[in-house]
Amino acid sequence: MGDHWGLDRLTELGGFPGGAAGSGAGTAWVLAEQRSERSLGPALAWARQADAVRLHLLVEADGGLLARRALAFATAPQVWRVRGRMLEPAVAEPLAAVDAATGGPGGELSDLGAIVERLTPTVRAMGADLVAHPDGSLRLEVLGLEVGRVGWPAVDDQTGPALRLEIGVGRHDREAHRMVQGDLDADGLGDLDGPVAAALDEVVTQVNDHRRAGIPSHPANQLAPERWLRTVLVARPDLVGAATLTPVEIPTLPSVLGEVGPAAALGTDSDGRPVLVVCSTGVDPDLVPAAVDACLSLSAGYGAPRASPAAPGKPPRLVLAVPEQDDHPLTRALASALSEPAQVRAVDAAWRAATHE
Repeated sequence: MGDHWGLDRLTELGGFPGGAAGSGAGTAWVLAEQRSERSLGPALAWARQADAVRLHLLVEADGGLLARRALAFATAPQVWRVRGRMLEPAVAEPLAAVDAATGGPGGELSDLGAIVERLTPTVRAMGADLVAHPDGSLRLEVLGLEVGRVGWPAVDDQTGPALRLEIGVGRHDREAHRMVQGDLDADGLGDLDGPVAAALDEVVTQVNDHRRAGIPSHPANQLAPERWLRTVLVARPDLVGAATLTPVEIPTLPSVLGEVGPAAALGTDSDGRPVLVVCSTGVDPDLVPAAVDACLSLSAGYGAPRASPAAPGKPPRLVLAVPEQDDHPLTRALASALSEPAQVRAVDAAWRAATHE
């Protein structure tokens, strides 16, 4: 501060999780040393509490990502890269292109549509969904909780080119199932009475029994609540003013079990316009920056295959969906501060019960 702005401008000091912060004369300075990739929302919240209209965000890492997200706000924060005692303006980095349609060795998953068409009847009959991910795999989910995935074996796996089915909730559970059952050929899912389908059906049934309202706390009803909310809204798009919604996995949003972050669904509103609904539970101060970045990703053509009805360069309308109890003034304030303000829709607090009605 002394080297670049002068300490006389800093009149108030305050705490900032994983860093430090101060303000003066309508300007806030925030140093984010931990979880910098998710620091923009919390820094904007700190600046708002300090009645600051301008924000300088100082980070050692993720400066390009944060600078890109900052540009979405009407009054864009300035992001700085810290280099020892030197500061340099962070340059907004472009979105990294991801072509999920060419996943698998040699692009063998390029015909995802045919694979989904072949597997969907069996998966749906069990009470699960198929969701395409940017890494080229297909995830099997029960109310948003991953119970298996279809993809290619590791590069050093010499068992052949057939698609593999991995069953389990999370990586460790999948490894445990593989130790017991060995490799499962995903084509075996086409047989409802076959051993592969039976193995998956057992896991799906267990998760369905626990992932519901009014059941004692269990990992199956505590993990990935944002994705559970998304599943509810896909079935009931009217709850957020949409006509149709489809789950969409976006590279800029987390997709690993246990990693907290919003989940997205893409569709159309009642007027037929494209809409992106980003679901969150709890109060996530970084929801708005992450959601608007996801919207930019779709408009740039970097979403999951077959996901976007919006033409590249024409972002869909952004809607933030949160349970009623998590509808926080901060979320609405940051949504309104965007150059293209987002809408916040509060979902009935009993949304979990809607999954088994």
